[in-house]
Amino acid sequence: MAGLPARPASGRLNTTSHDLPVSPELAAFMAGDWAGSPPTGETPLPVTDLTAERRARLSACFPGERLIVPAGELSVRSNDCDHRFRPHSAYAHLTGLTGEDQVGHVLVLEPSGPSGHEAVLHIRPRSPRRVGSDEFYRDRRHGEFWVGRRPDLDETERLTGIRCTPLDGSGELPPGRHAATDPELRAALSEVRLVKDAWEVSQLRLAVEYTTAGFGDVVRALPRALAHPRGERWIEGVFNLRARAEGNGTGYATIAASGAHACVLHWIRNDGPLDPAQLLLLDAGVETDSLYTADITRTLPLSGRFSPVQRQVYELVLAAQEAGMAALRPGATFRDFHRAGMRVIAEGLAEWGILTSPQGDRYRRYTLCSSGHMLGLDVHDCAQARAEAYLDGILAQGNVLTVEPGLYFQPDDETLPPELRGIGVRIEDDLVITAEGAQLMSSALPRTPDAIEAWMGALLEG
Repeated sequence: MAGLPARPASGRLNTTSHDLPVSPELAAFMAGDWAGSPPTGETPLPVTDLTAERRARLSACFPGERLIVPAGELSVRSNDCDHRFRPHSAYAHLTGLTGEDQVGHVLVLEPSGPSGHEAVLHIRPRSPRRVGSDEFYRDRRHGEFWVGRRPDLDETERLTGIRCTPLDGSGELPPGRHAATDPELRAALSEVRLVKDAWEVSQLRLAVEYTTAGFGDVVRALPRALAHPRGERWIEGVFNLRARAEGNGTGYATIAASGAHACVLHWIRNDGPLDPAQLLLLDAGVETDSLYTADITRTLPLSGRFSPVQRQVYELVLAAQEAGMAALRPGATFRDFHRAGMRVIAEGLAEWGILTSPQGDRYRRYTLCSSGHMLGLDVHDCAQARAEAYLDGILAQGNVLTVEPGLYFQPDDETLPPELRGIGVRIEDDLVITAEGAQLMSSALPRTPDAIEAWMGALLEG
């Protein structure tokens, strides 16, 4: 099959249209007298054997069918500025390639033999420096002088162990199952990621380690954040600095929600002030260079100490989380931990007189969402998996997931006593299912009210 096309970005301004024309003399001058370009990598990626196994599992699901998994294209942020590129998680999982230089590249699994597939990477060759080619200094999206050097085909083959061929520029993809449009392929790409191998677990532990450091950075920065009129944004910036310095960035938009903003599940405006009398709900995760992300939430007293009512709410959520984590083990259903935690929540709300009975589902007015999800290359990993394989499935050794119950008492909720209104608490931790049960990967961050107060005090004094 001929090489796949380098697809143009639809609707994008031609950014070379305002450039001065290049004279033949300048073109010739630009093309010559360049020293040899050093290779980007000579040894295979550490996951080459693992990615081959992953592709084999996917191949077994679709004998005789062509499978097409693109890395993705750039997306315009405004006018001629693009969002930072991140390869599609399925592409990264199957190739091990995670860099911003993968724009437009496509992995194709070509049917081979009675039931197998041959993997072929269709990639953009490195910009040649010769007369008649000006991409390397004129193309603002792909030129080497604009965005940096990318590996050539031979280098990529050595890195990945996958045969490489150039994109051909015709603008069309061949027939087959396309990851972007085929629901069965999307489901399979999620399901092959449900059980993490040892290397993936190590990357998630690294993401948790970096995230833990970021939470410490935030506590140390609280005095300056409290003094700023948009303290939430100061918090966001402090955490994001750690994420960008240690890894690829954040795995999702950081939630820095103070006071009643904590009752908005995905508060990412982060434009509010901080009040020492209130709580800060920080939901944040560092994404490693290998694109695996942590996902941790802590709810912290901005004064350094919980008030009695804040502690009351926090301890109920903590009890629900403990019950949920205790339900994690191989052979349990995925939903067991959520049910266990919500029983604790419902009983607690009934004891407080907010619910007349713990029976039924009226507690959901104050919990709003499920209390956990799979974790990996995506913060909500494996989301396209079939229900029977995930939400209604059975936990297995190697699953990595979060447990994150919460209570969200809206500021205008008249079913609540006034002292509870506007309090939002979520506690979220990352766990891996083991043969014995589950291991808490984020144990370095304190969870109990007393431990949080002691931790915050030590960091602020230091």
